[in-house]
Amino acid sequence: QVQFVESGGGLVQPGGSLRLSCAASGSIINIVLMGWYRQAPGKQRELVAQITRYSGTYYTDSMKGRVTISRDNAKNTVYLQIDNMKPEDTAVYYCNQLPVGSWGQGTQVTVSS
Repeated sequence: QVQFVESGGGLVQPGGSLRLSCAASGSIINIVLMGWYRQAPGKQRELVAQITRYSGTYYTDSMKGRVTISRDNAKNTVYLQIDNMKPEDTAVYYCNQLPVGSWGQGTQVTVSS
């Protein structure tokens, strides 16, 4: 099964931006649907964005307009650009395929001044 390693998180001030990367251990060219998720302390994991095999995109309403998901099948990598970050964006961010496989460690995003 393909595994995913997230990176690019860190501490950012409100209004700032981050670009998260999701590196797959194998080919993703035939994975129909990839997604980014997040989990804040004490809360359930939630969907942030999804992208199809041919780069059709879907976004959660709460973050629509602030996030952009993209994929590079040749590099086996999926990206998440987050702009105008808010404190409520603080969470561990994960990527995965659908149907969902195993979860990686995620990457911590902290939005604070």
